[in-house]
Amino acid sequence: MVTATFTNPIMSPGADPWVLRHDDGYYYFMVTQRDTITLWRSRSLAGIADGERRTIWQPERPGPYSYHLWAPEIHRLNGRWYIYYTANDGGGDDTRRICVLENEADNPLEGEWTWRGVLATERPGLDGSVLEHDGTLYFCYAGYGHFPDYGSALYLVRMTDPCTLSGPEVLLTAPTLEWEKQGGMAINEGPVFLKRNGRVFLVYSASTTWSEDYALGLLTMEEASDPMAEGAWTKTQDPVFRKSAAAGVYATGHNSFTVSPDGTEDWIVYHALPEAGADTKLRSTFIQPFGWREDGTPDFGTPAGWGRELAMPSGTE
Repeated sequence: MVTATFTNPIMSPGADPWVLRHDDGYYYFMVTQRDTITLWRSRSLAGIADGERRTIWQPERPGPYSYHLWAPEIHRLNGRWYIYYTANDGGGDDTRRICVLENEADNPLEGEWTWRGVLATERPGLDGSVLEHDGTLYFCYAGYGHFPDYGSALYLVRMTDPCTLSGPEVLLTAPTLEWEKQGGMAINEGPVFLKRNGRVFLVYSASTTWSEDYALGLLTMEEASDPMAEGAWTKTQDPVFRKSAAAGVYATGHNSFTVSPDGTEDWIVYHALPEAGADTKLRSTFIQPFGWREDGTPDFGTPAGWGRELAMPSGTE
């Protein structure tokens, strides 16, 4: 029997990849395109770049939040679709905010996407994501500041609904470790949540995205804890996923998580560069399976090599 394979990367370029597998059996996929927001849909995770696609948002310029559209994420919340994305007016970090789009249709490639405005975060920032926990929605984002070096840290705040925050915010992690400060800024960004084994894991990206040392960090919380409580999260002191010169993969980060079509395998989705010092326009989307350690924590292993063939996700038709 011949095993079907695919080759990484699955999209090039393809920065800040976000994948959601819905209960309709489709994968929904988004990447940074800077001036538009496009949504892909496919039953194949490895073949998602060749799936159906629709440009669902293109703001008119010049206008508020019409520049630098980054890191869109699609979420299914309270029976509706929401997309959270970063944008600004063409200025610097101090003008960067997280915007929300909403769609009531069952199929997010259909229906009308409506702009619901800007989330009222306490700080300018980027890379918003949502945690559903114990019947409550929480919003996590990377807010700009000095920690003491200039960069971004991760904050968490409760939500009264998918478009409304209910402060105050709490600081979850700041870039104080040396490996979080590579490339000229101190960065914690790109938060994504993963629940398993009675715990909630927050995986984040650290250092600058243009640095070859862009890598993933990890916070861990017991599932019974209050995510806003002081001391609820424990920070792993070393990267949990990082570059591999042997594999020719650098600047691994800004990830998301999904499962194989039959639900038996966990997969990490991330972007990477082909060499140290490569232009960030070359950031491309990789996928690979990952496992779990005996202590219940995720084991992401090492990056799959650029151009390497891997077995298709289990259950791929």
